[in-house]
Amino acid sequence: MTLGDAEVGSTVVVTKIEGDSAYKRRIMDMGITKGSELYIRKVAPLGDPVEITVRGYELSVRKNDAQCVQVK
Repeated sequence: MTLGDAEVGSTVVVTKIEGDSAYKRRIMDMGITKGSELYIRKVAPLGDPVEITVRGYELSVRKNDAQCVQVK
């Protein structure tokens, strides 16, 4: 399952980040790393962006970016 597929109100754990090295670095710089817990706060009406809570702060992630983060 990807971050973009997760239900609103659920807490998920990151298992893998896909993409090239520069893309992975950008995602990890936002605090989304393997093993981190993400709480899905909201999804915009058209599905983009997804608002999550990671490491105590709120973050909005584009749907394309969310599809590259594998979660369980």
